[in-house]
This record gives sequence, structure tokens and C-alpha cells, in this order.
Amino acid sequence: MAFNALAQAESPVSPKLSIAPIPFLDLKAQFAEIGGELLDAVSRVFESQQFILGPEVDAFEREIAGYMGVAFAIGCASGSDALLLAQMAVGIGPEDEVITSPFTFGATAGSIARLKARPVFVDIHPDTFNFDERQLEAAITSRSRAILPVHLFGLPANMDAVLEIARKHGLAVIEDAAQAIGARWKEMRIGSLGTCGCFSFFPSKNLGGAGDGGMITTNDPQLAHRLRTLRVHGARKKYRYELLGINSRIDALQAAILRVKLRYLDNWTDGRRRNAEAYRQLFAEHDLTDQLTLPRAPVGSFHVYNQFSIRARRRDELQEYLRRWGIPTEVYYPSPLHLEPAFANLGYRSGDFPNAEAACREVLALPIYPELTLDQQRRAVGTIARFYQSEAWK
Repeated sequence: MAFNALAQAESPVSPKLSIAPIPFLDLKAQFAEIGGELLDAVSRVFESQQFILGPEVDAFEREIAGYMGVAFAIGCASGSDALLLAQMAVGIGPEDEVITSPFTFGATAGSIARLKARPVFVDIHPDTFNFDERQLEAAITSRSRAILPVHLFGLPANMDAVLEIARKHGLAVIEDAAQAIGARWKEMRIGSLGTCGCFSFFPSKNLGGAGDGGMITTNDPQLAHRLRTLRVHGARKKYRYELLGINSRIDALQAAILRVKLRYLDNWTDGRRRNAEAYRQLFAEHDLTDQLTLPRAPVGSFHVYNQFSIRARRRDELQEYLRRWGIPTEVYYPSPLHLEPAFANLGYRSGDFPNAEAACREVLALPIYPELTLDQQRRAVGTIARFYQSEAWK
């Protein structure tokens, strides 16, 4: 039986079955748990009428710095701006090269290109989705100025190798930790190892606000001072512009909300990790090793599972089948950056990074949020098993 015919025959869209869809991310469940505290925090800001920087932002920056084990944390308007500001602060400019991954969100390479620098890609490990550190040195040229590792989906890159190569060649290390708050490499928090770390508080992140927000972490006092200047138009004193900066400040409202949520972050991380282990056990009950590959966390890494991305044969058909059964999924990412039109000027071609290109054809993210129930996970895994055991697969 063809896949479309099977999907129509088995689809539960009939009102008689009325199977409730599983949310891909259930922020309403999170709000139900801590909504009172969040509203109190918002009210506190409105009562103060201090919306830009101020005591809420100062307190949040101190709390994040303490959580990360770093000397300084500088809030900004978004994770994208965190990447941009970090590179501005270390002096990335026209004709410079920054080495990073082609398998990531567009802001990673976009922040490099915005400074008229050149993103230089290296291929990824097929099992971790992070860039292959063994290819870094071959990508270094006389124009290389920084390495930008992406801790993708919440899994740390191999920071021992990255830092060793960076020291050898005198390169800055800017950690793209947008998806990895709370992750650890060899017991060190991600964002505390490189020259600076860049975080996003987009609502879907493990620590998500009620809008955009970002943070840069560093142990370098001069870099921290420069970052604080760059985020306010390059002015240390009002109307005195010492640097060419931008307007990128985290709102006091977001800081107040995130201060509440930070207290719950480790518990939420435990929930995500527990759900990841439950997926592994559930998939082990079905013999799907020929059809699926589950995410892997190498020894020394502490994965926080912003996403639980499997690799699946016939990914697109599986995704449609799951959709019909009320199982939401997402594809992160459908195309590698070196093949995106915005980066066509770099001159890369199809086949240049085969592991990244293959991942884009196969990855499928399943729900992994802390409030996800075991019954919901059983339903998701059982539906996946049914797809591969059906005529749709044969």
C-alpha cells in the first residue's frame, strides 16, 4: 500500500477518534506552574517604571554570572545580537575569517557576514551534529581570527580540542551557546570556557523569556567593559560615542521574568534529560536500529536537550505520518547554511560538507520539554514504530 493511501486509511482525523495532539513545546504548562511568580515580577517592573537596564538587569546579570561560574555577564537584545556583539568586541571585521559549522541556525554565520567577515565552514560529526574539530586546523588561514563552535541542540562541542587549536593559532573562541544554557564540558559550564559565550532567551529555549533576549559571558574585564559600551551605541557617557556600537539591551521586563525562571532551570534540565533517557528505553523496546539513529552524548559532555533530534530514514514521510496522528515534530535544519542563498557569495557547492547535507535530509526533532509525560512519549514512539512496521515502509 502506498504511503498516502495508508495515511488516509489510518488517519485519526475522524471526530469519532478525536485524539488530542501532543504539543511540540508546552509553555502553557510551564506558566501554570510558575505564573504567579512571573506576574509578580512583571508587576514589580511596572511599579518601578524602570524598563531599560536598571536594577533588574543588573541583578539578572549577576545571577547568570554566578550560575555560569564567570566573572561577567552582559545582557543584550537577542541571541543573534550576542553573537554580533561578541565578535565586534574581539575586533572581527572586513576580510577576517571565522570558522564555524554549516549545520546551525542562520544567525551563527549571519553575525559573521554582517561584520563583512567571511564564515568558513567545516563539516559536522554525523553522530553529534557538532562541527568536526579534526577539520579545524585545515580551515585556518592567515586571515583566521576566531573559532565559533556551536553547542547544537544543547550538546557541547569538543572544547578541549577547540581551545587547544585556538591557543596554538592565537584565535578567539566565541561559543554559540544559544541552545545550551546549563550544558557542561568536563564539569565546566558552556559559556565559561572560551573568550566569551553567547546565549539566547527566545521563548523556546531551555531558559526562555516572554520575547527576545540574549546574554554574553566572559572572564575578561576589558572585554566586558567593551561589550557594555557597544550595546549602548558605543557610548560610556551620554552623547559621547567612543565606539561604533548598536542599540542592544535586554529589557528589564525580560530580566525580571528570567530571574524567576532561572531558579527552575536545573529542575527543567533534569526533566529534559529524564525524557531523553525515556525515549532511549522506549525505542529500545522496538527494533528500529536500521531505520533510526538517536542522539548521542560523548563522554565528558552534559547534554541539556534543547532538542531531541533523531536521524530517520524516509524522514519527510515519517513526519507527515506523525502529523496525521497528532505527533508534532520539527526539522532543525532543512538546509545547511553553505547552500542557502544568503551565503551564495562564499562559493560553496553541494557536496562540500556531506555530513551536514545528509543530516538536513534525515533529522527530525521530537517533543522533549520537561512537562512531557511518559504516556505522550509512548504514543510518539509507538506511532513511529507503526510507521516503519507498516506497508508505508515496505
